[in-house]
Amino acid sequence: MAVIAFIGLGQMGSPMASNLLKQGHQLSVFDVNPDAVQRLVDKGAQPCKQPGSGNHRR
Repeated sequence: MAVIAFIGLGQMGSPMASNLLKQGHQLSVFDVNPDAVQRLVDKGAQPCKQPGSGNHRR
């Protein structure tokens, strides 16, 4: 599966990111709202401290 960085976890981004996680993709996520990030981390995503921080790169 793909390794994806996802920026923006609002009304559209959060459901899209959740669906990617359900499909088995690895996600690094960022949003200015820490609660939005935490909801995705609870589902298996990795948090990024800032956009473009490179957490998703190996």
